[in-house]
Amino acid sequence: MSEADITEQVNLICQKLGIDKVPDINNPEVKNILTSMGQKIIAQEGGESKSEKAKQAKALILLLEGFSNNCDHIHPLNAATYSMEQFNFSNLTEAASYAMRGSNSSVLKRLDYYCHHPLLKDGNVLVDMPGIDAPVKKDAEATYKKISDADTSAVVCVLKPASAGDMSIEETELLEKMRENLGTRDRVFYVFNRIDETWYNGQLRQRLDSLIQTEFKDSSRIHKTSGLLGFYGSQIKQTNSSDSFGLDTLFSESVKSIGGEEETPQFVSEFNNYCANSGKLTRTDFKVSVNGYETPNENYVRILSEWGNPLINQLITDSGIEEFRDSITRYLTEEKRPQLFATLADDLQPLCIALRQHYLDQYRDLESQPREIDAMKAQELNRLNHELQEVGIQFREHIEHEVNEIVVNGDHYFEEDFNKLKARMVSRLDELLQTFFVANAHRRAAISHPRNSTIPLIAILVEALYYLANELEDVLVDGVTTLVSEFCQRLLHRVKQTEYYRKLYRLLGNDGGVETQLKEVEKTLIAALVSESKVECDRYVRESPRFYDEGTFSIYQFRQTLQQTSQGYDCSSMVEAEPAIRQLLKLDFEPKVSATIRKHFRQTINMTLKSQLLPMAEQQADIILQQYDQARDYLGQTLEQEAQEKIAHNIRLQGEIKEKIATYNEAVSGINNCLQSMQVYERQLPLINQGSFQDKDIKSDLEVNKISVNNGHNSNIDVEVVDLV
Repeated sequence: MSEADITEQVNLICQKLGIDKVPDINNPEVKNILTSMGQKIIAQEGGESKSEKAKQAKALILLLEGFSNNCDHIHPLNAATYSMEQFNFSNLTEAASYAMRGSNSSVLKRLDYYCHHPLLKDGNVLVDMPGIDAPVKKDAEATYKKISDADTSAVVCVLKPASAGDMSIEETELLEKMRENLGTRDRVFYVFNRIDETWYNGQLRQRLDSLIQTEFKDSSRIHKTSGLLGFYGSQIKQTNSSDSFGLDTLFSESVKSIGGEEETPQFVSEFNNYCANSGKLTRTDFKVSVNGYETPNENYVRILSEWGNPLINQLITDSGIEEFRDSITRYLTEEKRPQLFATLADDLQPLCIALRQHYLDQYRDLESQPREIDAMKAQELNRLNHELQEVGIQFREHIEHEVNEIVVNGDHYFEEDFNKLKARMVSRLDELLQTFFVANAHRRAAISHPRNSTIPLIAILVEALYYLANELEDVLVDGVTTLVSEFCQRLLHRVKQTEYYRKLYRLLGNDGGVETQLKEVEKTLIAALVSESKVECDRYVRESPRFYDEGTFSIYQFRQTLQQTSQGYDCSSMVEAEPAIRQLLKLDFEPKVSATIRKHFRQTINMTLKSQLLPMAEQQADIILQQYDQARDYLGQTLEQEAQEKIAHNIRLQGEIKEKIATYNEAVSGINNCLQSMQVYERQLPLINQGSFQDKDIKSDLEVNKISVNNGHNSNIDVEVVDLV
């Protein structure tokens, strides 16, 4: 788990226990306080397993301890994966010992290992879940989620009543949920382990039998086992008297003791108890005696020396593990495996049909191509007119797309250029207003009227209007020229990158006049927009319609300026009013320029582009189509070599398709044989036989019957789960 996951779990448990959330579990003081509070809660509840609150407190302690012990391997945000070697584990026993420690398991998300077993050869994955009564809620939720997963094939639920006599709250809730879900119920195996404890306790045996009769309906999915006797019984079959039937090998660590006295392994004690007190051997040929004057280990070795493997086989049979193994094997191989393969076949059926049709369509298309050079040349020439028409259409559609992108503001580069033009107009107006000198305007007005020495304010404003309008016209003309040139260069580059342009060169040996036409239309566009720019800026000379309206700031400013300039008749009074005149001009020109760049002129550009480019594209498409004779003459020089190459290419493609078909048939035949071996005949997948190459209509050579297999589940458990991957 990541540090973030662990922090989340710690805070969830703290919330349940009424403890304030912690922002940082790396703080040693915080960890010590939480651990102390958890221990206090356990003491108040009377033990770790006495109440739900105590279990949660224990989970909190384990999480904190696990985080502290493994902090070097825990990533802040992501779950980290490590191999056994990175933990210095030399075998599975060491890895299992590490994983089974509560503090470690609390921070472990998953443990993967590989096992060679016939039941796993088809892709089954054995998953040992934490259990529905896991102290960490997230672990219990993960168990429930795995049980309800649609990919879960079988659920093995290990229950405690064989040793405890009663079912836990979690086990009872699990049974209720199992009854409510038929899909889950049919694949659940209930295992009552430690059944050997009922051999020596009649009351415990009666309670278990009563529980099974009242709570469980399907006895075929119920198994009573002794994992201890069954597992070690199967292990000691490989031993003999030379190693004291495993005492010197399997149980060597258990036999050793600190004081030098020999210890008795748990299995040995239970084996002797089985022989003496279980009653399982009373009606058999095994007359086994357990002598009080011998040590348990001596009894064990003597009994096995006397009776050997036959007694071990009886022990394994009585342990119930063989019956359980046969049951789960039969379920997975005879019941579940055919269902899963049938579901797999249902999933593969539409894919196989589509893939089969695709291969056949490709093969038939190649088969229909000419095999002779003259025939191939004739076919190519027959297609020439269509190809020229197609190129013309693609060119026209491309131009239409480019124009439409500009109209809807979708051309990023054009928008950048137009924004630069707008910025230039605004900055140039500001510059002109800042650098406007009344003295210069006064001089020009005086030159225009040599008989007069007095210049009115109106004359100054007229000169200013002409001056500003003409200067802005220069900016707009230069801007649209750059705008159109940049756009046409990009357009030409984009056209040259297209497949239809390359095709034109293949058909004609040139581009059919496309580049020339685009350069001509560039000149036309520039001329048209320059003319529009002149018209637009020429209108700046006329005052705005409401400039002199009563109540507006502009008329107020005009009157103030007039009052100031009327103080004298020479140039000085005008010069003194220069700031006011600039402000008056600003009030007039800013709305005009704003209307141009934000409203009028973009529409003018769009309409000009449409009116020039779209007819050009239509005309050029016709020109391309009219060059059939040139294309025929040009292709006649190159078609023979192309025809040879295309015929060879088609033959090579046919060979590749045949190889793919052979691979497909091999894979499908393998699946079909597997389905037949399981008598799932109605799910056969379609093959591609030789006759299929000749059929013109091959929608379906096989009627597919689809039978729904319910593999959806919804349950909970303290379990092991088998997945089919």
